[in-house]
Amino acid sequence: MIISCVEPLGISENHFKELKEAFAAKGHSFRYFMDRREDESSLAERMRDCDIAIISNIKLGSSVLSQCANLKMLSVAFTGLDHIDLAYCRQHNIEVQNAAGYSTTAVSELAVGLMLDVMRKVTSLDGAIRQGGSRGAFLGRELRGKTVGIVGTGAIGIATMRLLKAFGCTLLAYSRTERDEAKALGAEYCSLDTLMQRSDIVTLHVPMTAETHHLVGAAQLALMKPTSILINTARGNVVDIDALAKALNEGKIAGAGIDVYEKEPPLEGSHPLLNAPNCVAVPHIGYATREAFDIRADIVIDHVWDFINKQ
Repeated sequence: MIISCVEPLGISENHFKELKEAFAAKGHSFRYFMDRREDESSLAERMRDCDIAIISNIKLGSSVLSQCANLKMLSVAFTGLDHIDLAYCRQHNIEVQNAAGYSTTAVSELAVGLMLDVMRKVTSLDGAIRQGGSRGAFLGRELRGKTVGIVGTGAIGIATMRLLKAFGCTLLAYSRTERDEAKALGAEYCSLDTLMQRSDIVTLHVPMTAETHHLVGAAQLALMKPTSILINTARGNVVDIDALAKALNEGKIAGAGIDVYEKEPPLEGSHPLLNAPNCVAVPHIGYATREAFDIRADIVIDHVWDFINKQ
């Protein structure tokens, strides 16, 4: 089979060479690319004759997939799959495997880090001291004793709960499925409206689906306390970005920590969240740690071998 890894995935060239030799020993051709190109013509060129393609979060639609007549399997180095045309894959019997679980620790740690940054103004005060300023009259807030609402109690939501429990937080939860593991951590399941009303911090950990698109919009933000903050390390379109910017600008909520947007960064300078007060914005780094990338590489290659061995 011909296997094409269309982007570097944080894998060293030496490791790629080892993988190429391992696949060749079993009679397969493995090629890799050490640069990331997101334009459709480059993707089509890199995938056109392959049986298996490895890709991360680059948008992959039917216009590219339709040029890949031999494609039988996609090994996706990402947790979410909303950037892949899954309907086309189903119609053409292309197996799709994601890299579930590789970034669970990375994302949950960033979620808590954003909470601390927003509540203690770490980023903005770093700028202040570099410009000769001081704390002034600012008083931060502690995580201990705060009520945190976790929206989505999958693996990342549960991992975030464990960290928050260690900080001494009270846990609320909203999810399509209630999990015994969350309840064992002391989480109380409730409706989304109740969670928004009672929480000092709301942190989002749901996938992007038709049901979760703008799950948090103007109506939900209006339920939050003026002292509360919103954290989003899930998917950008789970939140109505314009409604969130408006809530921040009008002081309806105290702050936000955002890692994901309606599109992948870079963002235009006019983006509403970049001009909203008390918003810590980072360029989609939740999944991007050395440890997570090493786990991810193992998962995607294991998926490729599993597929080959089933043939």
